[in-house]
Amino acid sequence: MTKKFIGIFFVLLGSVAYSQPVIDVQHYKYEFELTDESDIVKGRATITVKFLRPSDTLSFDFVTRNKGNSNMTVSLTMPDPSWKAQLKVAPPGKLFIKMNHPANTGDSVSFIIDFRGIPFDGLIISKNKFGQRTFFSDNWPDRAHYWIPCVDELTDKASVEFLVTAPVHYQVISNGILVEETNIAGNKKLTHWKEDIPLPTKVMVIGAADFAVNYPGDVNCIALSSWVFPGNKTDGFYDYSAARDILSFLINYIGPYPFKKLANIQSLTIFGGMENASAIFYAESSISGKQNHLELLAHEITHQWFGDMASEKNFAHLWLSEGFATYLAALYLGNKYGADSLKTMLKTDRMQVIEFTRSFNRPVVDSVSPYLELLNANSYQKGGWVLHMLHHQLGDSTFQKAVQTYYATYSGKNAETRDLQHVFENVSGKNLDQFFRQWLYTPGIPRLDLKWKYIASQQQLQLTIRQTQKSVYEFPLELLIQSPSGKNQNETIQVNQAQQNFSFSLNEKPSVIKADPNVNLLFEGSFSEIK
Repeated sequence: MTKKFIGIFFVLLGSVAYSQPVIDVQHYKYEFELTDESDIVKGRATITVKFLRPSDTLSFDFVTRNKGNSNMTVSLTMPDPSWKAQLKVAPPGKLFIKMNHPANTGDSVSFIIDFRGIPFDGLIISKNKFGQRTFFSDNWPDRAHYWIPCVDELTDKASVEFLVTAPVHYQVISNGILVEETNIAGNKKLTHWKEDIPLPTKVMVIGAADFAVNYPGDVNCIALSSWVFPGNKTDGFYDYSAARDILSFLINYIGPYPFKKLANIQSLTIFGGMENASAIFYAESSISGKQNHLELLAHEITHQWFGDMASEKNFAHLWLSEGFATYLAALYLGNKYGADSLKTMLKTDRMQVIEFTRSFNRPVVDSVSPYLELLNANSYQKGGWVLHMLHHQLGDSTFQKAVQTYYATYSGKNAETRDLQHVFENVSGKNLDQFFRQWLYTPGIPRLDLKWKYIASQQQLQLTIRQTQKSVYEFPLELLIQSPSGKNQNETIQVNQAQQNFSFSLNEKPSVIKADPNVNLLFEGSFSEIK
């Protein structure tokens, strides 16, 4: 997702990773009734689980009580009469279930949980900028259990379907493919979406609003659609049509698109964009009629591969989602507008990392709570820069093959940083332990004090490089040495000590020396002449 927070919805929630070693959720079926008269939501969850070991107890995550909000009422039914169970609600967010006898390893059991009330979070019921009532779920990072009973963990992926009954004027969008849309009694409409590909709960969503819907075409048999508020119809259809070109580029670069559709949706979300699987939500402000938010679209569409399908094992490895989305969006824009555009973006991202690391001394792979604090330059810009430096070190073809291999290996699964390292090492044949250790597990970046002196009598340029940060990094540093006569000399030196001296033969005193002229190194520093 794009780390921009909108309005009053940004709430720092305590984030505790709930472990569920007893069960593996296979499928969620959610049925909802939404109304215009009240924010009270009536829902039913049918959850099918597989038991990973014998047990007569299990639990789901669900918030039923919150200060200042109406409590959620909740009840349990067992669809299979051979099973009986009791439900116990345990604030702040657990539903404990005790069955009449233990399930065996591999047993599949379904539970029906009925609930009713006003969600505390996770489902944003509001009005858009045109004054129209809207419903948008907003689950990231672990806020799904504030509006739906679930196992709110990244590693417990499951298929999902949503059946939403709402006033007939609403269009409803969700994950997967449209199974049914039927007008029913009481001036209502039933909309049924179903996704068979297992997803993490963070990207399971519904959106209900008065939409204008456009179908700009297919890409490799993938249907694209744009869902915008009617007041933004012309501009929104134009802006979101850029998804065709973006999707085509990413399919060619990464591999087949994993879902059967791609819907781009104007919404109310606390983020600038949220990568919900096959149904991406963007902020209201994403529409301008000028297609000047291409980076945002490319970022969120990249997440369909990295984040939705190949997901991080836990949020400490968030950069595996956000770093990939940041860098591949930059590659797309570089491909569209040229190499100078890519360099400009990299320079901007580098400055953000420099500023961020001056006050935030933490590594990229980082266990931070609450998780929303991970939406920072470490996860995004530095993560993207790590991939760019790997790209430069391995070369175009090897890097792209490694990206494709990593995705193919962990599509539908969860990975951590070491998994990515092993794939890149296997593809490239290189030991990347030092690279990953210094750039991802070490706080900060190289800060270089670079000084030079020209000795005319020896026609020699002497260079001293001192690393001023705490940990010593190892990296190649490219130099561009410009002479008054207009002759340029390119050199690459290997920096691997706290202080090093280098010398080069040079016929005349340099007019300018530039470090990293091609923008391939994440560092802070500049050259100065020793007088």
